[in-house]
Amino acid sequence: MLERDIFLTMFIAFFITVVLAPLFIPFLRRLKFGQSIREEGPESHQQKSGTPTMGGLVFLTAILITSVFMIQMYTEIGTETILLLLTTVGFGLLGFLDDFIKVVMKRNLGLTSKQKLAGQVIISVLFYIIYIRSDLSTELTLPLIGWTFDIGFLYPLFIVFWLVGFSNAVNLTDGLDGLVSGTAAIAFGAFAVLAWNQGLTETAIFSFAVVGAVLGFLVFNAHPAKVFMGDTGSLALGGAIAAISILTKSELLLLIIGAVFVAETLSVIIQVISFKTTGKRVFRMSPLHHHFELGGWSEWRVVVTFWTAGVLCAAAGIYIGAWM
Repeated sequence: MLERDIFLTMFIAFFITVVLAPLFIPFLRRLKFGQSIREEGPESHQQKSGTPTMGGLVFLTAILITSVFMIQMYTEIGTETILLLLTTVGFGLLGFLDDFIKVVMKRNLGLTSKQKLAGQVIISVLFYIIYIRSDLSTELTLPLIGWTFDIGFLYPLFIVFWLVGFSNAVNLTDGLDGLVSGTAAIAFGAFAVLAWNQGLTETAIFSFAVVGAVLGFLVFNAHPAKVFMGDTGSLALGGAIAAISILTKSELLLLIIGAVFVAETLSVIIQVISFKTTGKRVFRMSPLHHHFELGGWSEWRVVVTFWTAGVLCAAAGIYIGAWM
């Protein structure tokens, strides 16, 4: 895979997204598939009520078309592609069902937490079955230190935890216009470089396709957003990046490259534990991006700051990954 092929992959995914989005957004408006804003959120977000959601369908379509087309140009579709499509489509469908219940059935919380978790676990188990039957490694490598150890029978539990955890982490981060689109493009770009350097053609092509597609979506999702990706997009992106970290054997490196997602998730966990044990809140509001909003930061300032943090973490991840 040459450098020109990288840009071609990103361009095709970007082009498909920017062509489909203007057609899809009015369609969502006609169906009245508008986002309902939770009352617990910042008051400034109430004006976003009614903005079309489920926009993740647009860039997921672009990712699937581009990655399958480009992979078949350079190699055969193998286990890597099957696993990546399984997680992306699987979590995407689960997110779509959640969004559909919210906007069509007018149940603002969508699927119950147990229903969503059950779906995520099923997809993760299917991932593990295909993964282990392909004789892929069950080893983990500690970043920086370089120690590698095989966790054996614990690996399936790790896969379930990793896929479910990061699909939810990206979902929690999706609370501001363009926040996940930008941070996802950065994180997937880092893993695309790692996969390319490792000669994992299928994973690299898929990753570059994601970068192009979400950047195309960002054109319409940046503040003020014309469309939201919804759980359809965020759950799919979270599952996909966890799967890529597994395939590149850079699982724990995702904690660095995806540090923004990790911080958002930890802020929720800390807030819940603190409030339940002491009755006090550590943050003004969680996830973390709302804490800065309520501190007087503009939405755009929060997003750009988080993007910048994402770039720094991605650069650190690529540097560390080159020595693993």
